[in-house]
Amino acid sequence: MSLSRRARRDWRIFFWVSLAAAVVSAYFGYLVRRPDTIPMMAPFVGVVTSLIIATPITLFELHNERIAFLRRLRRLPLVVYFGIKVVFYLVVIVGGLLLSRVVTSPITHDPLSIDTTFRSSIVFATIMSVVANVVIEMGRLLGFGTLRSLLTGRYVQPKREERAFLLIDMKDSTGMAERLGAVRFHELLNDFFRDIADAALECDAEIHKYVGDEAILTWPSARALGDSDCLACPFVARDFMEANRQSYVNRFGAVPEFRAALHCGEIVAGEIGAVRHEIAYVGDTLNVTARLLDAAKTTGRDVLVSADLLERSVLPSGIKAEPLPTLTVRGRAAPLGIAALQQVGASS
Repeated sequence: MSLSRRARRDWRIFFWVSLAAAVVSAYFGYLVRRPDTIPMMAPFVGVVTSLIIATPITLFELHNERIAFLRRLRRLPLVVYFGIKVVFYLVVIVGGLLLSRVVTSPITHDPLSIDTTFRSSIVFATIMSVVANVVIEMGRLLGFGTLRSLLTGRYVQPKREERAFLLIDMKDSTGMAERLGAVRFHELLNDFFRDIADAALECDAEIHKYVGDEAILTWPSARALGDSDCLACPFVARDFMEANRQSYVNRFGAVPEFRAALHCGEIVAGEIGAVRHEIAYVGDTLNVTARLLDAAKTTGRDVLVSADLLERSVLPSGIKAEPLPTLTVRGRAAPLGIAALQQVGASS
């Protein structure tokens, strides 16, 4: 049974986090070892301890968005939620340190006592957990791709890039908001965007931002055109929503539907903002994609793609393209060739 891309991504994160924790813990164990300890014994104990502690914490971080109880905790104020996580981390850390002593005592012959090394380990692990929490929450607020770009300074100077964009817009959002009320409609939007995020992970897309009831996904053109996942992404998102149909119906009385538009081209990417920084994409490509999304409403088609993107990619299996009349786009000298994407066997 082959793993999904999200599952493979989770395993990669788990591997690298575990490896990093093991290396840091081994080095820390070597530094705080007792003089009478065999030099390599302390790093070994550090590795065992890191695996015992890092495994439940990493699994918690990877899966807390998929467990209903943990998702409800995220609705608490950030400071409260952060505090609960730190307490959970401390419980795991202290329990892990004690368990590690029990597991390694036949080799190390160390007594199960709260000595200087044990106390230093608690302080060290607590500092690591707080730092990890801060990084994780910043990544969730900004997006891990944006956080990485900001930390590395990739877009301090604006850069020209070739990118593909996918805009997804919920249908009849105004009517649903009136029927559900503002609070429940916000909950619907959250579930809607969660399914889109799952599709983005499955299709190796970056979530650029959410604007109202619209999500903007993007790929570097080389990645988007390499396997044409960008063309499949709207249908992957629809499949996730269909898989959660019963939950949507039970909670909101309907399954959300959406329109989508795809286009690729050159943009300028760079940091923007004085008080709050973000990575902004500027250029005609996004404007054309937005115009395509408007055209989806007037043509009555759910997924539109520009001929520019379609000609440079290969249609994924099970998806067909139907050419449509060209679209006049303000600011472009030539009309834009467009097509409607549809799953084979689906009605238009």
